[in-house]
Amino acid sequence: MRHLSSWTLVLGLSFATALHQVSAAAAPDPVPTGALLPDYAAWRAACLKVPANRVLGERLPPRDRLPLARYSDFAAVLGPFLENCRTGDLARPDAWIDGPPDARTFFNLASAYYLQRGVPFQPFAQRHLVPPGTRLFVHGDLHGDIHSLIAYLDLLNRDGHLDGFRLAAPETRLLFLGDYTDRGRYGVEVMYTLMRLKLANPDRVLLVRGNHEDVSLVARYGFLAEATGKYGREFEIPRVARIYDFLPTVLYLACGTNVVQCNHGGLEPGFDPGRLLAAPETVSYQLLGRLNQRRLLEAKPAWVARLPAANRRELEGSLLDFVPESPTTPSVLGFMWNDFTVVAGEPQFAIDTGRAFVYGDEATRTVLDSASSQGFRVRAILRGHQHAGVLNPMMRRLIASWGVFRHWQASDALNRLEAAPDILANSLETAPVRALPDGSVWTFNVSPDSVYGAGCGFHFDTAGELVSADRWEDWRLRVLNVNVPASP
Repeated sequence: MRHLSSWTLVLGLSFATALHQVSAAAAPDPVPTGALLPDYAAWRAACLKVPANRVLGERLPPRDRLPLARYSDFAAVLGPFLENCRTGDLARPDAWIDGPPDARTFFNLASAYYLQRGVPFQPFAQRHLVPPGTRLFVHGDLHGDIHSLIAYLDLLNRDGHLDGFRLAAPETRLLFLGDYTDRGRYGVEVMYTLMRLKLANPDRVLLVRGNHEDVSLVARYGFLAEATGKYGREFEIPRVARIYDFLPTVLYLACGTNVVQCNHGGLEPGFDPGRLLAAPETVSYQLLGRLNQRRLLEAKPAWVARLPAANRRELEGSLLDFVPESPTTPSVLGFMWNDFTVVAGEPQFAIDTGRAFVYGDEATRTVLDSASSQGFRVRAILRGHQHAGVLNPMMRRLIASWGVFRHWQASDALNRLEAAPDILANSLETAPVRALPDGSVWTFNVSPDSVYGAGCGFHFDTAGELVSADRWEDWRLRVLNVNVPASP
């Protein structure tokens, strides 16, 4: 997206400055071997002692109350996590459609596209095949909110789905939809917790990459300042940021021939998942490679012709065929960045200047139909990302819907865009258990101990329990809520 180029340059310069400062620092102490990690109860107790983000504002928590007193405590988990990425499913050549990435760059922790010229940005997609009856617990943006994450894990422990950090049943999965840090002062603790979960359940904790899993954004929106404020130059910024490159930009959850697309942002019309969906392996990957976005213009020419002239010109002028060089160049990567309209009747395509593209209901169905092939159908999208610190139309609907909102509901309309949450709650879907219509898009709310919760006045955290079935009509999504106090 050409209008993002100057913005990206500013972010890149900020991160380059930070990297220069780190490279000039002394090497951190080596990670202790055989480090004794706290169990869940001890980790929970340590996290609940720190002030909430709403209490801190822009300040860091007191150093003597940090759950991880030293950077080496964090590094004791970071090292095994990165090693698991290098030796687990990602390292299996037969798991990659079209062959694996070049291991000399993809798994080299000393290099990355933002560190060294000539090293490519290598975003990828993942397909995860599950049997009927699989329970997938889905959580949206965390943004450095450790109190809400602990409250959510407490709920899963109380209900018997977790035993500490370990999942209790083989049919259970945890999925997190990205944006783990920034805008909250506990990004370090959130990342530590997610790594502990992943290490305890390597194949069943699924982490996707959000737009804030980007070195440029963490330099601007708080995680870099938080981490260096807590641990100084000892914090290994480039090594920690390499976590992002081992997270898929999109996860296709498949049961039989039915598929749910799980990603942080929105549509990426340039990627065709057909061969990935048909892969024989339980877990499969595919590099995104060249994105052929302009195929959307060719897929349904009659639909494109019906667009208002201004929307058609925007669409035709914005879609590119390109190889991504970063999450935002030469255009944004839609899985990480794009959005959806809220109600039917809004434009099928628009540009949110300085952010990304916004797709409507008919455009979304067109892309999902083109992604469905060889008997597999992409039925729905689960995502986060589309949040604000003020009560705009999306945030009103997220609050009214108890944190999980389905776009384009028949009971909603353009003349109700600015309706209050209590009014919207009378007509939107609010039942605890919900069916998933074909072609539906579901946005999950952001954690409440955040600038979003403070600005919009909500205190409940939200997750969803998605249960797969043989028939698509039998899939269900159960909404889970837990209140998070304004202070610990």
